[in-house]
Amino acid sequence: MSDVRDSNGTILNDGDQVTVIKDLKVKGTSLTLKRGTLIKNIRLTGDAETIECNADKVKGLVLRTEFLKKAG
Repeated sequence: MSDVRDSNGTILNDGDQVTVIKDLKVKGTSLTLKRGTLIKNIRLTGDAETIECNADKVKGLVLRTEFLKKAG
């Protein structure tokens, strides 16, 4: 599997924390993940461009890495 990288090119690993870099509408709900939202404990998928995570009100969310940056 190739390296999973965030929008800045930083390598992501299972369990990392990431921050959303732009407002994202969540399909199938009326929720929007706001810019700056911290998402903890991500899980890598078989795809280098997506990760799985749980946000505040949404479980089992799949996000594209181009909209994320690794949190300190």
